[in-house]
Amino acid sequence: MAAIMRMPEVLANATEAIIAKWLIAEGASFTVGQPMAEVETEKALVEVPAESDGILGKYLAQNGAHVQVGAPIAILLAAGEGQAEIDKLLTEAGADIPAPVTTPAAAAPTPPPAAPVVAALAPVVAAAPANNGGRLFASPLARRLAKESGIDPASIQGTGPDGRIVRRDVQAAIASGGSPRASAVSAPVIPTGSFIEIPHSGMRKAIARRLTESKTTVPHFYLNAPVIADEMLKFRTSFNEWAPKKVSVTDLIVKTVAAAFADVPAANVIWTDTALRQFSDVDVAIAVATEKGLITPVIRGVNHMSLIQLNAAANELIDRARTGGLKQHEIEGGTFSVTNLGMYGTDEFSAILNPPQSAILAVGAAKQKPVVVDGQIVVRSVINFTMSVDHRAVDGALAAQWLAAFVKRFENPFWLAL
Repeated sequence: MAAIMRMPEVLANATEAIIAKWLIAEGASFTVGQPMAEVETEKALVEVPAESDGILGKYLAQNGAHVQVGAPIAILLAAGEGQAEIDKLLTEAGADIPAPVTTPAAAAPTPPPAAPVVAALAPVVAAAPANNGGRLFASPLARRLAKESGIDPASIQGTGPDGRIVRRDVQAAIASGGSPRASAVSAPVIPTGSFIEIPHSGMRKAIARRLTESKTTVPHFYLNAPVIADEMLKFRTSFNEWAPKKVSVTDLIVKTVAAAFADVPAANVIWTDTALRQFSDVDVAIAVATEKGLITPVIRGVNHMSLIQLNAAANELIDRARTGGLKQHEIEGGTFSVTNLGMYGTDEFSAILNPPQSAILAVGAAKQKPVVVDGQIVVRSVINFTMSVDHRAVDGALAAQWLAAFVKRFENPFWLAL
């Protein structure tokens, strides 16, 4: 019998998605498991399969429509049913079929306020914590935070054992009253120049959410290694003279990453709530800049690939990343990421982890610099590599061993010919 097809939750915790393209025409029949439509999530395309045999009677959401998860997107018919069943279902459903969510138009410039808004912040007032003979009970960390923030600990209510003031109490006092070093704090002043507002895309929101979550919940630490790249760059030049496809510096970096994990397999792990998960294969995500934002497709099984195979896989993923053709599974997983800003002339930078991956390698530009070789100052091409690491999964010594293995192989690329 006729039924309503609703937008599935194609991505965990997503609230809406976009009908990228219907794959079944109105009036056409389909079979169970056949892809019905391509749905665009925040970063990729997902095919929605049919759950049974039937006929697609009518679209309720057209290509390009933003639709809330659970909202109607089509009417499905059984064999022998037609327009009468469609009209009946639409009448019965009534208000249950809202208009699809459409892409918001760019907002008109918002006029600046007549004057800056100044908000006086009330001082933090709380019941005095328990004390003994005038002694204030507070942890050393809480005392330090209070001192740095200019807060009188006596004004904070402790929530620790026996009313002891702990870190969270000081942080709550700061959050509720701002910095008490000043009696009033000016609210942010909106610039008075002309401007346009660019609505956040789903991808931009996803990037903001995930990076904020990563930076605030994952304990990052960083290792840096300036690497002499002359031999690797010479190898690339010679290799490309004979190879059917020219490999990039990023291809060589990704291949060296996989080789370093062969040297230090204990670093090929991710953190989970119950255990460290160590992988035998090396799946590397590569950061790709697109018009909509950064996306990180995953090259799987890099440790089993030749340079030519790696180059072909990387180029294919990069091309589809820039045209919006990636599938959801192609941006999931991986234990490690590589992000290269060398082509923009960036000398050195630190990257934010992409959970649940345990590390990301930030790559700077190859630049001519003076270095000491055998006691002599000479000029060499140097690339700065900065490794950001999840300290829960990989300790400092282990990360240092992995980075040393990477540096050794990158500076001596003859292993690539083996």
